[in-house]
Amino acid sequence: MDRMTRRALLARGGDGLASLAIAALLADEAAARTRRRAGGPRDDRGPIRPALDPAAPLRARSPHFAPKAKRVLVVFCSGALSHLDTFDWKPELERRHGTPLPGGEGLLTFQGENGDLVRSPWAFAPQGGCGKRVSSLLPRLAQRVDRMCFLHGMVAKSNTHGPGENQMSTGFTLEGFPGMGAWVSYALGSECAELPAFVAIPDPRGLPQSMGNHWSAAFLPGVFQGTPFNAQRPIAHLSPPPKLDPAADLAARELTVELDRRRLARFPGDADLAARIASFELAARMQLRAAAVGDLATESAATRAAYGCDDADPVKAGFARNCVLARRLLEAGVRFVQLFNGAYAMGEGVGNWDGHKELVKQYSVHAPILDQPLAALLDDLAARGLLDDTVVLFTTEFGRMPTFQKGASGRDHNHKGFTVWFAGAGVKAPFSHGATDDFGWQAVDGVTTVHDLHATLLHLIGLDHERLSWYHDGIERRLTDVHGKVIEAILA
Repeated sequence: MDRMTRRALLARGGDGLASLAIAALLADEAAARTRRRAGGPRDDRGPIRPALDPAAPLRARSPHFAPKAKRVLVVFCSGALSHLDTFDWKPELERRHGTPLPGGEGLLTFQGENGDLVRSPWAFAPQGGCGKRVSSLLPRLAQRVDRMCFLHGMVAKSNTHGPGENQMSTGFTLEGFPGMGAWVSYALGSECAELPAFVAIPDPRGLPQSMGNHWSAAFLPGVFQGTPFNAQRPIAHLSPPPKLDPAADLAARELTVELDRRRLARFPGDADLAARIASFELAARMQLRAAAVGDLATESAATRAAYGCDDADPVKAGFARNCVLARRLLEAGVRFVQLFNGAYAMGEGVGNWDGHKELVKQYSVHAPILDQPLAALLDDLAARGLLDDTVVLFTTEFGRMPTFQKGASGRDHNHKGFTVWFAGAGVKAPFSHGATDDFGWQAVDGVTTVHDLHATLLHLIGLDHERLSWYHDGIERRLTDVHGKVIEAILA
């Protein structure tokens, strides 16, 4: 009798197990096909990667299911706006003012040791028809709370600005991942052929900490990258040189288009060439439309006054004009607009919400810049009917501590609990979801991760965050990584 070696036994056993697995998979697929033919429910939960036309990568595509919103506005307060001084009222913090944080003995946070609990320097009072208590720091936004859906149980992975901003916009603390606007552009394309699908509007003071990471396409095709410009700095190179003869320019463009088409016909699989051609053609169309959308001179005096476009503070006036630009872009059909408030070029807390040293002094400068223009933008969107099919997300990278830093008059970073809010299509309002503890230190109820936030935002525009993917370096990449749940409790 032949003796079987141990190696042969293991090999044959492995073959048998593999055969059983293949048979089971084939049986499942056959059953799924039968159900589909019979009109039964699909259980195919595989990735959804949109079929992209290389010649028209931004062509409008259907969502995965009926959306609540057609477009997105993200307002990003760079520098970590304090939830404890804006939207998260903590009566116990007021009562315990000047005493140690319970459980926080010897606590070290981003910049070191913390002092005692400090109540907000701004009074909280009931606002709107709902009577929600918010602070007097942002009085005009406080009057709009009936339109807002607050998420008070937010948590983030990092208490450092760069990684925190990265995660809030891309889902990852590391660099090299697409911004949420790039994911939306990849999934849905654009309804407007003359403007970018995704526009980022930097603050008039400069760029956020993570700069272009917010609107990067990363490993997605470059055509889905956001286009950054603001009211002060329009899209560069749209206007032809003054000495260029228009007829000669038109003839050159027509020749270039013809040569591009011929080359694309010879190499139909060259996706990079097709994307480059599409980008140049979009740029040509934008020469007319983008300039018109960015021309705020057509706005009425009443509108400019409501936003504060001619305010004596040039920074506030600049942010106000950016808010008007955001509304005009949404109105013109841009799918995703990311509007930044706060920049890092000026140093810690000088041009952003990073209130470490002198909270009252710094926030008293920044609050008026944000308050009137953004309140006017919400009113304007509502008056024009745009809020009915636009979802607005107001966010920051993380929150602040309920204590002041030792030896300072400001709050340190806190990623364990903070507040963001939605407004517009698809969300309950007025509504509050989740909570931090009695001092606003840690989320304790309705704890919401950044992945949950992104999953919900995608859901509102008709996208399944678990299936929207791009195959990169052997991995099905998603905005929400392998995490995230839609926050069903806030959906209208």
